[in-house]
Amino acid sequence: MSFYGVTDIWTYALGALGIILLPGPNSLFVLSVAAARGVRAGYQGAMGVFVGDTVLLTLTGLGAAGLLRTHPGMFMVVKYAGAAYLSWVGVNLILAAVHRWRHPVVETTPTSLPVESRAHHANPFKRALVISLLNPKAILFLLSFFVQFIDPTYATPIVPFLILSAIIMAFSAAYLSALIFAGVRLAQVFARRHRLSSGLSSAVGALFVWFGAKLATASLQ
Repeated sequence: MSFYGVTDIWTYALGALGIILLPGPNSLFVLSVAAARGVRAGYQGAMGVFVGDTVLLTLTGLGAAGLLRTHPGMFMVVKYAGAAYLSWVGVNLILAAVHRWRHPVVETTPTSLPVESRAHHANPFKRALVISLLNPKAILFLLSFFVQFIDPTYATPIVPFLILSAIIMAFSAAYLSALIFAGVRLAQVFARRHRLSSGLSSAVGALFVWFGAKLATASLQ
């Protein structure tokens, strides 16, 4: 028995929740932006993630994964572009953290950051959008995950696709909102602990470099 073409909506909901809770470059970037510039900038980054996810979901529905499998050269270009961008974001975070370590400043609000850190988190919407889009593995994963819960005999396949998309987007919105407020709280806690704050920023940068390396070694299998 299906729900408007969704074969097992509760199993899907649990699986989607687990997927959203897994750490990744999108959530980590939103958290770092919120810690650096506050709630408003955090939500700007979250909007970039939402738009990127919407594009990926749409491409998935249009068969983008099959196109990447048919044209492996296209997959390689997107894969290495994404890996390079994630690594660039990570390196910039590390460099900004090193600068803060060597030249500590008095911080009373999340926005009172050194120039290098503010520059890195400029245009959080655009940065989050690019980070979200430059991940071809996400398209492949979404396709393989979604098709398990869509009834192939349902007359209007767009309906279950929209239902599944709405569920995962709602989970994403709730999770990113929690991260935004957690990031602001962390900024307040570490505002005067410059070395600890720099160490955490370096760790986040290292994770982005690792995300880039992982993407660079990804395959279509």
